[in-house]
Amino acid sequence: MKKTIAIVIAILSFVFLSLKVSTPGDSSIGVDDALRNFGVGVDDFVIANERLYEAVEGLNADSASIVSARNALKDCRRSYKRIAFFTSYFFPSETRFYNGAPKFEVEEPTLELVEPMGLQQIEALLFEDDVLAGKSDLLVQSEAMLTSARDMHSLLFGIKINDAQILESVRIELIRITTLYISGYDAPMLKTGITETLEATNALQNALKPYFEANPDHSKSLALLISNSQNYLKTHQDFDSFNRMEFLTQFALPMQRELGAFVSRLDLVINTTSHLNYEAPHIYSKNALKSWDDHEGDSVQKMALVDLGRTLFFDKSLSGDAFTSCATCHQPGNYFADQLQKSPSLVRDSVLRRNTPTLMYAGWQHSQFWDGRVANLEDQIHNVFLNPLEMNGNAEALSGNVLQKDKYKKLINASFPRKSVQELGIDEASEALAAFIKQLGPMDSPFDQYIAGDQTALTDRQVNGFNLFMGKAQCGTCHFPPFFNSLLPPLFDISEVEVLGVTATDDFEKPELDTDLGRFDLYKMRYYKGAFKTPTVRNSAKTAPYMHNGSFQSLAKVMDFYNKGGGRSLALEVEEQTLSSKPLNLSEPETEDIILFLESLTDSKPENQNFPN
Repeated sequence: MKKTIAIVIAILSFVFLSLKVSTPGDSSIGVDDALRNFGVGVDDFVIANERLYEAVEGLNADSASIVSARNALKDCRRSYKRIAFFTSYFFPSETRFYNGAPKFEVEEPTLELVEPMGLQQIEALLFEDDVLAGKSDLLVQSEAMLTSARDMHSLLFGIKINDAQILESVRIELIRITTLYISGYDAPMLKTGITETLEATNALQNALKPYFEANPDHSKSLALLISNSQNYLKTHQDFDSFNRMEFLTQFALPMQRELGAFVSRLDLVINTTSHLNYEAPHIYSKNALKSWDDHEGDSVQKMALVDLGRTLFFDKSLSGDAFTSCATCHQPGNYFADQLQKSPSLVRDSVLRRNTPTLMYAGWQHSQFWDGRVANLEDQIHNVFLNPLEMNGNAEALSGNVLQKDKYKKLINASFPRKSVQELGIDEASEALAAFIKQLGPMDSPFDQYIAGDQTALTDRQVNGFNLFMGKAQCGTCHFPPFFNSLLPPLFDISEVEVLGVTATDDFEKPELDTDLGRFDLYKMRYYKGAFKTPTVRNSAKTAPYMHNGSFQSLAKVMDFYNKGGGRSLALEVEEQTLSSKPLNLSEPETEDIILFLESLTDSKPENQNFPN
């Protein structure tokens, strides 16, 4: 492993020594300050890594040495957060080395393994039951960190940056703060998320200072928000009791809104991301992300495509038995699920392999099906349509009989103006159905109303439930806002899978590991055994039963499973479990509050929408 890390460092050093970032723009209000601040931050980071290495080297049988090493790691992490916004934006590969997830990651489609390394891996090792047993690994990790930190100044060789890039890096870091840092995503055991949020906010203030000084009339409200946010963070340091809802609604989200307006006034808006929509006020806004795989055409054509998909969704003649439609299992009245553990298949007296999930917010994922085996909704629809157990559809019948029905002619002409009806088939039907499914994300729940400013939309217990969800319970470290699914902030370009050790039933007194191997069936990598996509918990109060196998009958059972620490905590053999097996120690009232929060994520009833009979 030591050799592997050394090779990685050598490759990264070679790449970054020759790196040049260049984008249009001649302004240079804050470039010199940003480079200077980064240099100072790197020096501090080197010192913090030296102290961390010394603390790891001094680990012994005395528990005080472990406490000392953990404190050194806390200092190192805080030091890193002072330069994280800059490093993450301009040197993303290096960032992955310093602060990557503490688990083996599979690079697809090459299936290359990326070893766990960096600050998060050091944290995981320092919280093992037998820390001394992993001392050699800790020394390797901390030495690699120190060596690379000492070489960080070389990253600036030949680099060209401008103000627009600096401001975008600040913008993206604010999204990290509101979605990841306050949840403790990258320091779940140290629970330093709030102190790290303060360090990150201080760094953003330093980065913005020259812009504020050059534009005092336009910066007053943003500067005041940042200052007030710093004061709030200084006086509310405890991770478990931190009021995330208050912080978000009073400081963090308004900061996002004001920063966007400020950058626009300076005419320095650039968007190098694929999915972020900078016209949205903040990341919890309904239009915060740009729809991917969007179809070309004007708004009238897109609306017609959605209407065509809506009609096809309820058309039973799409199926081989002429008795089954998409809505048979994905029922609007049940929030596009069916409340069954597993839906009946078209083969008599049999059921489908996995639970039917809701289609609401399905369009906000980068993979589909529980095992993520297809990349988009169109491919999923193809798969379901042709599957003999689900729709058993016939592509020729679809184009010859279904799409040529009189009721489709107007919609088809508006949806596909350049094609004749004879040219239409499964591709066009899938495109229309996908367009319909993609708009099944209203974001009009009481939670959304509260975020939008209606302080009466949530009860105090629901607010506390959100704070617990995003904090002590660590739910937000996998169910990422704003969709509370596997879509990873801040760029939302990855949908993660997790290994939880889900049981065959919700009888935790006599637990049995579910035999479904999940993503392992697609890629024979042991890190994928039992790996499944993290679904949205929006509308989860209406879409029981839960998990890929429908084995958990209530949200109370789901919470009990997570509170215990997943399958491994139940003495099941789940070697690559990504969920921490350490109990959360949530009290019964805390668990109840989280469930109340989940209920607040319930949108208005889908059956109230305009659906065909």
